[in-house]
Amino acid sequence: MQVENKIVIVTGAGSGIGAATAKHFAKHKAKVVVSDIKEEKAQKTVDEIAKDGGEAIVITANVANFEDVENLISQTVDKFGRLDVIVNNAGIGPKHMARTGEYTLEDWDSVIAVNQTGVFYCMKVALQQMEKQGGGNIVNIASLAGLKASLNNLSYCASKFAVVGMTKSAALEYATKNIRINAVCPGYTESALLDKLLSVRPDMDKRLKSVIPMKRYGQAEEIADAVVWLASENTKFITGQTITLDGGTSL
Repeated sequence: MQVENKIVIVTGAGSGIGAATAKHFAKHKAKVVVSDIKEEKAQKTVDEIAKDGGEAIVITANVANFEDVENLISQTVDKFGRLDVIVNNAGIGPKHMARTGEYTLEDWDSVIAVNQTGVFYCMKVALQQMEKQGGGNIVNIASLAGLKASLNNLSYCASKFAVVGMTKSAALEYATKNIRINAVCPGYTESALLDKLLSVRPDMDKRLKSVIPMKRYGQAEEIADAVVWLASENTKFITGQTITLDGGTSL
């Protein structure tokens, strides 16, 4: 993967897909800004990268706070001089799974704030920097739930559909600016979000695997591989696309 010496921000990089992505960039010799709302989790990712000989730093940020996002990107540029790639991975799920009529306002507001508005904030500020420096690359982490209906999961589904739409709209706007914007749409992947679901509904494990033709969950490292590929110089003619990694579930 041609990402050597690229300056990369990964949000929500304290665990799961974000951590795997940060490590994968570092493995391919990118310089990684590991960002998470929880500093200790971000530091753990940085320590693991350093142990393997990679280069990474921590900058904490809550992507639902615009000032935090501005600070994240300005600190990155102050330290490294530019921003080549941002991976908008930070995301949360609702506290309660419920039908639309019973969906809580708290779950709606919190999920939309992080998963949708947070991606907008990061894209907005990153695009200003990328246009100024003459190019860049954005990879948004959407979901299979951004391509098809998801029962009792309205805010998450709405936010991920929005990420797909924002990806395509912005890609069209910046196609002549040497800025590429794509999204990956993971299916059921081993992560904190899936663990949370299965802890509440253990019976769902068998049901979920029954709808995955490969009969297993995705691995965070498999998603990370696609993200780094999209951000690399190997994919210079790809923009505005959604890459679905779901073991065939959407079939």
